[in-house]
Amino acid sequence: MEEKEERREGADQETVLTIEESFAELENILEQLESSESSLEESFRWFEKGMKLVKSCSDQIDQVEKKIIVLSEGEDNAGI
Repeated sequence: MEEKEERREGADQETVLTIEESFAELENILEQLESSESSLEESFRWFEKGMKLVKSCSDQIDQVEKKIIVLSEGEDNAGI
């Protein structure tokens, strides 16, 4: 299993979840949003957290796609 990556933002340290961890957290958020026990404010916080996770997943997938393109182009040039 992949380890969590860490990055510095100012003096605070933020943990970046793996895609698998993000999806698990998104499932938890969906359960919270679907429960009728959450107030509007709580629901908004859950929604906001979910959107940040979706953006993080999208960014990670974009990075992987870029690496694949670079590797694929390298293989195409190697055959010339």
